[in-house]
Formats: sequence, C-alpha cells, structure tokens
Amino acid sequence: MSDDTRLKGQRLVVVGAGSHTGRALARSASAAGAAVVLAGPDLRKLEWTAAELSGPAEVRVLDLCDERSIAGFAGGLGRFDHLVSTAAAPANGPLKDLEAADVQRAFSAKVIGPLLLAKNLVGQVSEHGSFTFFSGVAAWRPAPARTVMATTNGALAFLVRALAVEIAPVRVNAVSPGIVDTGAWDGMGADKAAFLRGVAERNPARRVGTPEDLIKAVLYAIDNPYVTGTVLHVDGGGRLA
Repeated sequence: MSDDTRLKGQRLVVVGAGSHTGRALARSASAAGAAVVLAGPDLRKLEWTAAELSGPAEVRVLDLCDERSIAGFAGGLGRFDHLVSTAAAPANGPLKDLEAADVQRAFSAKVIGPLLLAKNLVGQVSEHGSFTFFSGVAAWRPAPARTVMATTNGALAFLVRALAVEIAPVRVNAVSPGIVDTGAWDGMGADKAAFLRGVAERNPARRVGTPEDLIKAVLYAIDNPYVTGTVLHVDGGGRLA
C-alpha cells in the first residue's frame, strides 16, 4: 500500500500494535501517510513495530485492563483522528476449567477497555474522527471451549452500536475477522497447512484471510464518513459455513 496516501496528515492510534495484526496495520497506516501512535502493554514489542515504520511514530504503554493506565494514556495523548484497537486477551478452554480472573481479563481487553477508551478519549478525537474495534467470527459461530471468546466478541458488536449513538458524530465501527493467516497460527507447526486448507474448503470464499484483507476493512471504516455503528465481517463467509 505504499502508493496509498489517504491518511496523509492524520494521526492514528493503534492499540495492540505489538500483535501480528496491529503491527501489519501500523505498517500500512504509516505507508499511507499517517503519524502513528503505537500503544499496548509490552514496550519491547511496540519498539519493534516502530522500527518497521516508514513515517513518524510514538510509543506509549497502555493496559486496557487498568483504567488508571487508560486515563494516563489519554492525559498524554493529545488530539488524534482515528483509533483502532486489535486488543484481545482470550480465555479459551472448556467451561469447567475457566477461571474468573481470566474471564474478567478477556472482557476487560475486548469490551470494558474499548468502552473506557471511548470515555476517556472522545474529547480528544477530531470532529470527523472514528474508533474501530476488533470483534470476531466466534460471536456468530460459537464453538465448544470458545464460550468466552464468542461472548466478548458479541458484546463488542453491541457496544459499537451503542457508542455510535452516544458519542456521535464521532463514528464507531468494528471489524470481525474470521480465520486469517496473520502468523498467529504458526505455533501449530506442521498442522497449520492442513488446518488452513480445511478452513478454505468450508468457507464460501474458498480461502482463508490475509492481513491485507483486514487492513482494507479498517481503512474503509476509517475513510468512509457515512459508516458508523457497523460490524464489517471479514471472514470469507465463515460465519455462514
């Protein structure tokens, strides 16, 4: 996307910039002309991302599970145009094995944290700015051992609708990925290829997603001034299969 300058002169906050998807988004946003604020809990990963960018970048530590951290982040941020959060803290596993602290952390990262980001930052976003959060296909296609993931992603989808009304005209949207080959599946080793092939065979789109698919959706949500309160499904039809 090096020929895309739609974000030139804009300031974009990427929460979760140390993750696979957050890093890819930050690179594309920087190439598209944005000044990028990289936020997340791990300073080292944020610095790694910053080193990959072609344009100006700031690094700021942020823990979405701690409201004091969010308030402190807001206090030092200043004005910005758009915020995108890819943050998540999955609490996967059989229902009988779930720990309350892990469930609470999952909700903090995916639901409560975004709500508090909006609360603390709405006065600093530009008039035509936006918030974009990441939901996920599990909300529409739940599976065993993914109850918390399904619930947090579903709650975020409804939070987006509520925030779009409450903080209008600031726009609020969500991107809901399906199975995307971001690198997050590399830990499967030799089983990864067969897993992704099976997903592609089941999906109506007959493929798995790429980071570029997600980035296109995020940039659409940012760039289109008539889109708010919307969940953009980037799952190849996986929620239907």
